Amino acid sequence: MDHSAHHTDAAHHHAAHEGHPAPGERATHAGHAAGASWSTAAKATLHCLTGCAIGEILGMVIGTALLWGNVPTMVLAIALAFLFGYSFTLFAVLRAGLDLKSAIKIALAADTVSIAVMEFVDNAIIALTPGAMDAHLSDGLFWSALLGGFAVAFLITTPVNKWMIGRGKGHAVVHAYH
Repeated sequence: MDHSAHHTDAAHHHAAHEGHPAPGERATHAGHAAGASWSTAAKATLHCLTGCAIGEILGMVIGTALLWGNVPTMVLAIALAFLFGYSFTLFAVLRAGLDLKSAIKIALAADTVSIAVMEFVDNAIIALTPGAMDAHLSDGLFWSALLGGFAVAFLITTPVNKWMIGRGKGHAVVHAYH
């Protein structure tokens, strides 16, 4: 049987092996090398944090504009943080051609732990910063507590994402669709 026509295009040949380990490289789940780089973990965390920050800030603005109390405003902000955090991944995998049901499963698997850790840390910092819960959107204290919470959440969530990606979990499940 003649197989010479099967690999006539060099680009096809290399593309077919993209994501596979190089010779001598240890393979793990989803084609990832043992352990993940800090750069990959930081990018995944930043991707997740961007959606969370948009949702959380929007929730704070809406709750404050509607004169809601702290608890309903925080609940809205957290819900929107999850919604926007998931939506960034959801839209990316939908563009890659997945159906909606599969895309939702991928987004949930990729981002749930990362968003949960970020939201827990960020909201704990806001809640524990004296006066931050009663600060208004025009107060520097509000923004410094919020942005400081995001920074600390990033620092704490990045190692979590590194650990998960290194095991083929979390944001690693999205790599096949980028």
